Amino acid sequence: MKKIIGVIALTVMASSATFAQRFAYVDTEYILKHIPEYLAAQKQLDALSVQWQEEVDNRFADIEKLYKAYQEDQVLLSEEMRRKREDEIVLKEREAKEFQRQKFGFEGDLFEERVKLIQPIQDRVAQAIQAIATDQSLDIVLDKGSEVTFLYANPKLDKSNDVITRLGYKPDPSLAEK
Repeated sequence: MKKIIGVIALTVMASSATFAQRFAYVDTEYILKHIPEYLAAQKQLDALSVQWQEEVDNRFADIEKLYKAYQEDQVLLSEEMRRKREDEIVLKEREAKEFQRQKFGFEGDLFEERVKLIQPIQDRVAQAIQAIATDQSLDIVLDKGSEVTFLYANPKLDKSNDVITRLGYKPDPSLAEK
């Protein structure tokens, strides 16, 4: 009998501890739309990306021209000249792919630039979220904008506007998801 009462007491305490946890969520995408520095950084990254992509495209277009010229001249070239032109085309293609990797690859220039420009902003947002969680005694704060899937989220639990206000900006209701 004591064991049954003990198990029931533990179950009640465990379930009440579970209900005592306080949850909230934020939408970091919505928050970031309110930060002018983030929008400016994103524009700068987009411009760099377009510029570098044009350079990559130009390099590959030049390689295509070299290849077409080689195909047209191939019958007129000696074996040594053919090999030399083929090697030139292969070398240019390797250089273009290396340039593309340096700019767009994992930990490439675009990645490093993104870290340099965006990371400080994300750190400020994270600090604001932590401060709100501490101030409001929240146990868990989820991000609606990430991989987490919400089937339903009570708008009362959304602390995104609190984070925006904490960062010193004014929430814009027109940016909210419909």
